[in-house]
Amino acid sequence: MAVAALALGMNTLYAQNNTIRLIYPQWQGADIAKWITEVKDPEQASRGYYLGAQLLNFLAPDNGQKTITVPVATALAERKVTDGVLDRDILVSQTKAALDILKIENPDKIVTLGGECSVSVAPFTYLADKYKDDVAMIWIDAHPDITLPGDVYPAYHAMAVTACMGLGDKKIIGELPTKFDPSKILFVGLRDWERDEIKTRQKQYGIKHLTPEDVRENSDAIRSWLKSCGASKVVVHFDMDVLDPAEIIAAVGVVPSGMKISEVVRVINDIATEKEIVGLTVAEPMPRTAIRIKEMLHQLPLLK
Repeated sequence: MAVAALALGMNTLYAQNNTIRLIYPQWQGADIAKWITEVKDPEQASRGYYLGAQLLNFLAPDNGQKTITVPVATALAERKVTDGVLDRDILVSQTKAALDILKIENPDKIVTLGGECSVSVAPFTYLADKYKDDVAMIWIDAHPDITLPGDVYPAYHAMAVTACMGLGDKKIIGELPTKFDPSKILFVGLRDWERDEIKTRQKQYGIKHLTPEDVRENSDAIRSWLKSCGASKVVVHFDMDVLDPAEIIAAVGVVPSGMKISEVVRVINDIATEKEIVGLTVAEPMPRTAIRIKEMLHQLPLLK
């Protein structure tokens, strides 16, 4: 009886701490080939996120987490805008696939390795639903990602936060289990709104933000917000374009005066001391050098 009770307790403990690693190499939510000038083939540049997600998984510590890959189409068919969203129907299908995995696995915590920024939408809304909206969202990014269908840039990765808020394309939003209230969202590292209308929209939504300078020395402003956010848990999105390109160019965006690697690491670890992190995404890896090496290898004898 004692052994059975211990086994039951261990199983319960495991169930409560079930963390999965979700490899989500989605690239269709972005339209970025024109910015990856080192890669001459626009198809290879567009799919760079696919390789980026695999590299993140390879580089991340092997800590025994169950690892599952979201099936993502790699064929570069004609890319078209539907209802204001590029590759909308493919994105709907892949969102369904990601949520189906989460429903089956029923994880308590999710590490997501992407892929462009929209890879956070399915796992974050899943977790918000699982914990009955007792979840705040910290979006560490150079950009606010609050565009909408019909804006001048139709790529879904720039709509990731609005999608998490339940705003945007009806077919995509219709798949999501819940939405975040703007009062439970904080932008960190924000420094490029791209257009005045986006800055105005952020004010209308009432989403607070901190610039790289606001968190340069310490995380006090984040701690203060976390204490007032009204949630016991947090999901963290880390877009690698928040990093200062003077230190490293790891993503598509190269907006100057970003956060240092050490600052991002410190911020995320400080968040973990204040609240329980139940979701962590690392997104937007664009491995320019690796893509070029891959192209080179595909041209060599005995390797073709």
